[in-house]
Amino acid sequence: MIMVKKKVQIYTTNVCPWCIKAKEFFKENKISYTEKNVQKDPKLADELLEKSGQMGVPVIVIDDKAIIGFNKERLKKVLGL
Repeated sequence: MIMVKKKVQIYTTNVCPWCIKAKEFFKENKISYTEKNVQKDPKLADELLEKSGQMGVPVIVIDDKAIIGFNKERLKKVLGL
């Protein structure tokens, strides 16, 4: 198994289906991540806007690279899977 040594964060809401798919992808690939739920903590919305330039979720930040939406192939490439 490849050990991913990258800092992974995901901005989510409670009802976002693509957020759920992204978290399942991380679990399947044994990738640890920090979830930042903008619905539970509205202050995170400003942080999300600053990192991605938008308010939609999911936004996945790997190290300092923001990926907007759930794009499995792009995630695999950035994570080296």
